[in-house]
Amino acid sequence: MPYPDRFYPVVDSVAWVARLAKLGVGTVQLRAKELDDSAALQIVTDALAATKGTQTKLVVNDYWRAAIVAGAKHLHLGQEDLAEADRGAIRDAGLTLGISTHDDDELATALAAKPDYVALGPIFPTTLKSMRFAPQGIAKITEWKKRIGNIPLVAIGGIKLEHAADIFAAGADSIAVVSDVTQAADPDARVRDWLQTFAQAA
Repeated sequence: MPYPDRFYPVVDSVAWVARLAKLGVGTVQLRAKELDDSAALQIVTDALAATKGTQTKLVVNDYWRAAIVAGAKHLHLGQEDLAEADRGAIRDAGLTLGISTHDDDELATALAAKPDYVALGPIFPTTLKSMRFAPQGIAKITEWKKRIGNIPLVAIGGIKLEHAADIFAAGADSIAVVSDVTQAADPDARVRDWLQTFAQAA
């Protein structure tokens, strides 16, 4: 299985992780905010337990210490988290590392950390959080993919299934999806539609 998978949901609870794992999603990111160390360790441990025995790879957002202690294999950091994290400890623990980027300076910072993938966003306007960066647009994907070469490029931000073909045609290797799943009228059906789209494309 590729890492990250072409369809890459980002969710904020163990319940969502378990739900997506049961549906056969290959890569899921757990992004839960504002947790202290003990709560972070608990949610990461529980989320790993929820994926046990499934094909789902759990990516831990932000909480690198909890990821190491809990035995996670995949980590995602934003720029601020990256600046504060112990990259040596992360690598020593064997964790893969994905990094968020929003502009050229952040891309340079990310590439210096030798990431396993780079996330670019927001591609489109997003309602989930106030963004200090303007939407990048699909053309930026092509430009950045040329610059990063063989490193997988994950597109994120306001992307719906209807955009997927254009996003991949522009050069993205993976699409991180938040609201198109979590705010869907029927999330399970929407996930199956995403998975079916990629099964047909394969």
